Amino acid sequence: IIVFSVSSTLFLRSQDTFTTAFVKNLIVVLVWLILSYINGTLVATFFRHQAFYEDPRYILFIHMVINDAIQLTVTITLFVLSYIFYKINVSFCCLFILVAVFTTRNTPVNLASMAIERYIAICEPLRHSQICTVRRTYMVIGLIWFICVAPDITDLFVTLATESLSFFHESVFCLRQNVFKDPILAQKRQAFDIIYFSCVFLTLIFTYLRIMFAARASRNTILLHGVQLAMCLLSYISPSVELVLHLIFPGRILEIRFTNYLIVYILPRFLSPIIYGVRDEKFRKYFKMYLLNSV
Repeated sequence: IIVFSVSSTLFLRSQDTFTTAFVKNLIVVLVWLILSYINGTLVATFFRHQAFYEDPRYILFIHMVINDAIQLTVTITLFVLSYIFYKINVSFCCLFILVAVFTTRNTPVNLASMAIERYIAICEPLRHSQICTVRRTYMVIGLIWFICVAPDITDLFVTLATESLSFFHESVFCLRQNVFKDPILAQKRQAFDIIYFSCVFLTLIFTYLRIMFAARASRNTILLHGVQLAMCLLSYISPSVELVLHLIFPGRILEIRFTNYLIVYILPRFLSPIIYGVRDEKFRKYFKMYLLNSV
């Protein structure tokens, strides 16, 4: 059985009743509005204060916030469109799917980079300013995008080479397997999911265990950060989990997919404001100032 990658299973529409479809769409749109406001406030706080521009920790954080905002906007737009139009143009579908995949992959890798930065700051404080410079931080962000884009952009190149031009003018239900149809691509995605999961998981274990022993005072924040990263890691294995749950609960396919979407793709995005907007003392100070000045 071929288990398709994460973005493939998010938007599968079936025979929902009108009430169920309305409630699901209302939930995701409300979530998007709330998170867009929170993310917008975080971004505005960052760019209004020079103090954050020189700190690699906050540069990586705001990159993750912007990335998550794009991911949520694209996936929720596609979710809603799947109910309104059902089928959309293949070219637009390719764009939606690729952006969703890139940004979904970015978050765990970005969090792993932040974990490494925290490890250096806490366990190697004398070398932190030398290793974690602003220039190197932007280089890391570029590397994050490269390693997240490169494996999946090949899906588009293979499709361009194997499909006729008329295919890109057709309309399909926007699933990854409906536009990137070569079976080899599905196997490749599984292989890269395993590689990404293994690398990020090992980074998580190494850095957080070292930090936990070195800085007990930071334990709660580290644990929250670890929970967020662990939840993002679920995106690599959620298709397999969905498959198992479908076999156990065959009559609950729609509920399983929707719940999986909320837990794996939405809930981790709520944790960023908690960790950095509330618990982080420096960011909390400026965050409160921005909110008070906005009232």
